Parts: sequence; C-alpha cells; structure tokens
Amino acid sequence: MKAPIHALAAFLALAGTAHAHAQATEATEAAPTASSVSWNAAVTTDYRYRAISQTRLRPALQGGVDYVRPDGWYAGAWASTIKWVEDAGGDGSVEIDAYGGKRGELSPGLSYDVGVLRYFYPDNGLGQLPGWVNAHTTEVYAQLGYGPAYAKYSHAMTNLFGFVDSDNSGYLDLGANLDVGNGLTLNLHAGRQEVKNNPASDYTDWKIGLTRSFALATVAVAYIGTNARQSAYTSPVNGKFTGRDALQLSVSRTF
Repeated sequence: MKAPIHALAAFLALAGTAHAHAQATEATEAAPTASSVSWNAAVTTDYRYRAISQTRLRPALQGGVDYVRPDGWYAGAWASTIKWVEDAGGDGSVEIDAYGGKRGELSPGLSYDVGVLRYFYPDNGLGQLPGWVNAHTTEVYAQLGYGPAYAKYSHAMTNLFGFVDSDNSGYLDLGANLDVGNGLTLNLHAGRQEVKNNPASDYTDWKIGLTRSFALATVAVAYIGTNARQSAYTSPVNGKFTGRDALQLSVSRTF
C-alpha cells in the first residue's frame, strides 16, 4: 500500500450483524407469497466488513429497509456509522448502501442470488486528496447455495473504496449457517479479498460465530480474524490494528 491510512480505507467489515444486504451470504429462504417490506436496526460492538474494522474498533449503529417480491426480485438500503473516512483525511461519518437483485432456486436445495450493490460515502472528499479517488464503490455479486452452505463472489465495477486503479477487485466468500439445536445457528465463514494493483492489501479473513433469535431481538457473537498486514491496517488515529482478531457482539431486530 501507499500508506497505512490508504489501506485502512479500502475495506469495510461487518460480520455477524444485521447488515441489510447480508441476505446475499445466506442460503435462499422460501419466496414470500406476497410482496413485503421489512425494517431492521442493530447495534454492534465493532462494525466490521470483510473482517476489517470500519469504526476504529468501536461500536456502531445500523439500520435498513428491504423490499421483496414473490418472484424473488428484491431491493433495499442500509446505513451505518463509520470512522474510516475521517481517518483517511476526508469527511463524513455515515455509509449508505443501496442494492437490488434476484434470488431463487435452480433445483431443489440449490439456490442462487445475483445482484448489484452500491456503497455511498456522502461528501467523503477523498477524491480531492493526493493518491485517492472518490470512495463510492459499486460491486456486482453472484452466489450459489446448497442447504446451509454458500459460495459467493463480489466483483468491483469501480475503484474499490478510494484505491486508485482498483476496479476489477474481487472478494470470494465461502460459508455455512448450521442449525445446532436449542435455537442456535453456527455461522462459519472464510473469505479472500484481492485489490487490483494493490497486492499489499490482499488478505484472507475468517469467522466463527453463534446466532440466536429471541422474542424481541437477535443476538450474535463471533470470533473474527485476518492475516492482513498490520502495517497496512493500523488506524492513524489511535494506532490500533483494525484487522486484528477480536470478539464481536451484535444485537438486531427486524420489524
């Protein structure tokens, strides 16, 4: 990377929270019999996306809305508080995601999910700084699921989160969500991020967690880790390694 702060800005990391487009990382659920709209809200001890902290290892507030049609088409929006843009020297403390796609079954037990996701960082100003481009990013994704397991690939159609000449970067996501009884779901994940023309920022991440739904909320706890370079993912504000192994606790609710 050009500098530690440049690497910090490249990635978002949510694992185990109620991220609105996290539906694309799970096996496809049964299609609804009528169009539906749902809202979600969450608080997490650390907003991580692809295992790199976006909140300088601090808590975040999150929420979103989803629209789903009976034929499998869906659209939604989601937002979270963040800190990485300010760490990078820009402005803004909010990330807003907009996404849409289609999911369904190719055959009994074999599901698919394809779509597009746009990450917005209002007034981020990174494009005005030397060595940066605007942080707004667009990815397309495709997923296959079989039972509780899935494989998903996300491909950047633009520069990735402020990196210059980083379009065509990719992220491979493999995982499973296993019912282990007593209302608990075991969440397993491994991923690989590669940033075009920025090999020092490539890394592998993993997660093991448990999720349980209660009457009023869903609680998730996860252990998250990476092999990211510490020199590339250290916050210039507090000197903490934002890709370090950590426990994450999240509480969410869907309305």
